[in-house]
Amino acid sequence: MKKNSLIVLNNCHIENKRGTVLNELSWTMQTGEAWLVIGPNGGGKAEFVNALAGLNSFVPNNSGAGEDISLCSNTFADSVEVVSLERAARLIEEERELDESEFIEGGVDIGRIGRVFISEGIVGPIKKGAPVPPVAKELDAYPEIKLCGVQNILDRGIKYMSTGEIRRTLLARALVSRKKLLILSDPFAGLDAESRGILLDFFNTIASKQLNDEKMDATFPRIILCMERYVEIPDSITNVLEFTGGKVSFNGTKADFEKVIKERESEGAEEREQKRKEFRDSVKQMSKEVDTVMGVDTSVELPENLIEMHDVNVGWDDHKVLRNFNWTLKKGEHWLIRGPNGSGKTTLLELITGDNMQVFNNDIKLFGARRGSGETIWDIKHKLGIVSYRLHVEYRMLKDTPLRNVIISGFHDSIGLYENVGDVERAASEKWLNLAGFGGRGSEAFGSLSYGEQRAILILRAAVKCPPVLILDEPCHGLDDQFRQKILDLLEIVAESGTTTLLHVTHEPSEVLKCEKHVLELLPNQEPMYRIEVRD
Repeated sequence: MKKNSLIVLNNCHIENKRGTVLNELSWTMQTGEAWLVIGPNGGGKAEFVNALAGLNSFVPNNSGAGEDISLCSNTFADSVEVVSLERAARLIEEERELDESEFIEGGVDIGRIGRVFISEGIVGPIKKGAPVPPVAKELDAYPEIKLCGVQNILDRGIKYMSTGEIRRTLLARALVSRKKLLILSDPFAGLDAESRGILLDFFNTIASKQLNDEKMDATFPRIILCMERYVEIPDSITNVLEFTGGKVSFNGTKADFEKVIKERESEGAEEREQKRKEFRDSVKQMSKEVDTVMGVDTSVELPENLIEMHDVNVGWDDHKVLRNFNWTLKKGEHWLIRGPNGSGKTTLLELITGDNMQVFNNDIKLFGARRGSGETIWDIKHKLGIVSYRLHVEYRMLKDTPLRNVIISGFHDSIGLYENVGDVERAASEKWLNLAGFGGRGSEAFGSLSYGEQRAILILRAAVKCPPVLILDEPCHGLDDQFRQKILDLLEIVAESGTTTLLHVTHEPSEVLKCEKHVLELLPNQEPMYRIEVRD
């Protein structure tokens, strides 16, 4: 079968509004190929994807004598859709900006439902309060809806969807929009087994047509898969484009890339063990300095039971997220929390952090005191470190905040920094930034970082005060291999310190820490709705 070029970039560079962001780019995508774009956080992959989506520009280099002819040709220009963690975060921001709960009788504005949001991909923006267009009522019959597994959540408000459900909704909207090129960015992160299976089947269904161009259905787009890490790569991928350090570091077949990966792994094992030792020593030293920064009275002992929940019931309308739930978190018992998307994991964590008001309708004790017995939210948050999707969205709205201020805000439990900063706090923030590979970057704006780098900074913010309880809701979303391993090492070492107890939500088996011996599994639509086990 003869191949035809779909995208040709020869001797080009990429520019955004501020100038050149990636140099020396040459790459060709042809029919009969399925491409994976990969690379570490901040390596150039995001700039490349933004250029494909039209947010950045491909620009020919000035050609002189003897240089390659510059050519930037893209068959898919003006017909590209990106489904990513970044886009999901923007969607949540949009729903918050449009929320009118305070002006509505009953105080609840459910916002856009999935059916309306998806239909906007066909008819364009729909004004709030406008009649639901006919196409929205017909979505149930669309094959794309079943393919993405969203037929049962079409009439649910986006703000009530889990992270995985939001991303499947974005995918359905992208498909019904009939865009020619679909870019899936880190699509498997944070998805449960069922959602991963749906997405993998979807990718293989379209990729099989893509590899045999004669069978390519015009109703389905071409797909480019983007990943932070080389895991769960579909068999249908044929080629890999890798970005590292602001340039192309690999451009070739999947088979050749896997050989390169094996060589890198064998070379880096010894170096990683040495860095882990240095990491442990640094964390131990910094944990000793935390009491000084926080002004902690070390003579006050925390109770053995840090969190207690007795016959807890949480839900809305006729939908129960937690029913007759009983659970105790003891000091030093590190827990893994798992369950399918929408099973109530985030709801459980929000009962602890105070972000779900139904905590006051239930028998829940934090650090020995029942919620609603006179404590303030600041009394609670003072003892917690938190990494969550909600926190990430909040900080994205403060994108100009310097990285050092993001870290220091962890001492004050604030979103942003509104107090004078002492020398000790500033010094501590620089040490944590150095520890995670952000040395010398303290003055950079949070919004200038890639999604994965932002998540790494928020993990440092949560860990900086070595809190009694560290709450981690899918902490490694968007992290590349390098950052991911650093963060997992950090969390393991913080747990070893004995001062912090971990609550860790993840769908990724490779992210489960050895110290997490206790497992809480949430089981929706079953009785009971949860199961507890202890691992060896």
